[in-house]
Amino acid sequence: MRILVTGAAGFIGHHLCLRFCRDAHSVVGLDNLNDYYSTALKQARLARMNGIPGFCFQHMDICDEDAVYALFARERFTHVVHMAAQAGVRYSLENPLAYARSNLYGFTVILEACRRNGVEHLLFASSSSVYGTSAQLPFSATAGADHPVSLYAATKRSNELCAHSYSSLFNLPATGLRFFTVYGPWGRPDMALFIFTRAILEGRPIPLFNMGRQRRDFTYIDDASDAAATLLSVPPEKQDAQPRTAEPDPSRSTAPFRIYNIGAGRPVTLAELVSALENCLGRKAEVELQPRRPGDVDETWADCRPLRDTIAFVPETPLNEGVAAFVAWYKEFYGSGTYSGLRPDPPAEH
Repeated sequence: MRILVTGAAGFIGHHLCLRFCRDAHSVVGLDNLNDYYSTALKQARLARMNGIPGFCFQHMDICDEDAVYALFARERFTHVVHMAAQAGVRYSLENPLAYARSNLYGFTVILEACRRNGVEHLLFASSSSVYGTSAQLPFSATAGADHPVSLYAATKRSNELCAHSYSSLFNLPATGLRFFTVYGPWGRPDMALFIFTRAILEGRPIPLFNMGRQRRDFTYIDDASDAAATLLSVPPEKQDAQPRTAEPDPSRSTAPFRIYNIGAGRPVTLAELVSALENCLGRKAEVELQPRRPGDVDETWADCRPLRDTIAFVPETPLNEGVAAFVAWYKEFYGSGTYSGLRPDPPAEH
């Protein structure tokens, strides 16, 4: 395969680039290196890929349509893995136009480039946030996701709808991945695990929102990247018309289009996450219980049965092992545990 990975300096994109190169694919990584969080961390991720056979990096913004179209025409990608996006639920309350630009306009540029160049399969990142206020647990891609409670989630749901339209109109095979709280080494500094680790090491209190009752389906990065990489080689095909039922399956249609949850299928409370961190760090956390914030959901829980049926995916990493791996990386990368690279320094993304 000749693969384009957008968001290559980001958390999941970085791990996917390494995975694809390990599998001997030709990989072009694209990223605009924006300063939502420390560009030093993004540069460090890219430095890990220096000299890896089959990899090259393009410093480019997906909203620069002329540059993107020229790159596609020149490189003739067979597959596109679209991870680039303005991330973060909290930040979408402060800077909504950044989400409209990157997640809506930028995604449309990628769709159009795929259409123009006959890409064989587009794999794109969505989010568990799209489920919003859904009361059905576990969250299933075969159910609706029509009530997001943050602009970030709304843009991700919009991506799914736009991808389906291109799949239907232009026969573009497209697969959306609803990631559930991916964590692990080289992770994003605005995520709960990162901020909790830093706070414990610095002796500062940890805010637990919704009085600590939130539950999250934490998904280790190696499991998430294994699932994504495997799905890339399984493009969806056109389907026969669905039977007329009262509740059709919105995760598929007659177009070559599918949506999958990428999760561990084992939600845990934030208190359990803190306990795992305390065990790894050998320190007790100071906890501050706070009310729920706007845009938050109480619980996420992935129904991964369709993913298991398609690629026999079974996540292998228990939370305590994944947290230990993250802590080991954090101590090696930051040493003393101090860190001030967020711009701005948002509350933890649970």
